[in-house]
Amino acid sequence: MAAKEPSPIVKSYLILYNAAQVLGYVMMGVCWCYMLYQLIAYYTIDKGTEKTLWDYLGFTVILFQNAALLEIVHAFTRIVPSNPIITTFQVLSRVMVVCGVVMATPTGKVSPGLPLAILAWSVTEIIRYAYYALNLIDAVPKLLIFLRYTTFIVLYPTGVTGELLCFYWAQSHVAQTKQWSIEMPNTYNFTFSYLYFLWAVMLLYIPLFPQLYLHMFAQRKKILGSSAAPGGTASKHKKN
Repeated sequence: MAAKEPSPIVKSYLILYNAAQVLGYVMMGVCWCYMLYQLIAYYTIDKGTEKTLWDYLGFTVILFQNAALLEIVHAFTRIVPSNPIITTFQVLSRVMVVCGVVMATPTGKVSPGLPLAILAWSVTEIIRYAYYALNLIDAVPKLLIFLRYTTFIVLYPTGVTGELLCFYWAQSHVAQTKQWSIEMPNTYNFTFSYLYFLWAVMLLYIPLFPQLYLHMFAQRKKILGSSAAPGGTASKHKKN
């Protein structure tokens, strides 16, 4: 039996919803383009500035990276078909780097890993949001599909290396100052070491990164192996 045709009201709602999604993805892509521009400008146009990289673009990173927390909500509420577990790990690892490492410590702000992480994040998000927006209107060019499922091969390890370097630079300050740590004795009979917490998070990358990386390779094989649609567009795919 043929599926029932949706009512004009439902059709109008779906059109508006998809248009809002497209606009949202386009705006997020523009935001990440701006961050990439700032990163490049810091080392070219404004080379020699007395500002550190974090002073130069820190506000942009804080704003856009924390906005990604909404993606976890969208994934768990099934507004989008993203895998909620993978989305949570990917988003929280970046938020931890921004809020719990770079913002929290002076050493994290000057880590050589910061530009690596920002570069990998920016390029990844520009491609990803462009892919999402065009996918909603069934107009994804083959080149963008290829970039979406190929650039991660380099960008993912680059981003993870940058994130781990930020952690490593931050832990020296935390070790010296015992920042955010709670020592015994105290009223609550409770102890917490932020230094050990940072190391625990760093160690989590060992089992998690290979799984996420291999997951992307599986998606690459699935998408590029059989799904590049004729005519230069792609059928709608699951978000990853």
